[in-house]
Amino acid sequence: MAMAEPTPIALIADRVDRLLLRHEELRRTNDLLAAQVEALTAERDLLRSKLAAARGRIDALLDRLPVHPTSPTTDPT
Repeated sequence: MAMAEPTPIALIADRVDRLLLRHEELRRTNDLLAAQVEALTAERDLLRSKLAAARGRIDALLDRLPVHPTSPTTDPT
C-alpha cells in the first residue's frame, strides 16, 4: 500500500512545528549566553576593583620609599 502524499497544510504545519522548536532552542541558548555575559561582567568588575586596590597599595609603598637626590652624571670621556 502506497503512502499518501502529505497535503500542503500538513507540510506547512510540520515546518511551523520545527520552527517553533528551533525558536525555543535558540531562546534557551540566548538565555544561557546572557547569564554567561552577566557572570563574566561581574568577574571583570571584581578584577578591576582588585587591580585598583593593588595599584593603590603599590602607590602607597612608592610614597614611603626614601627620595634620593640624583647626582649629576659626568661624561667619563
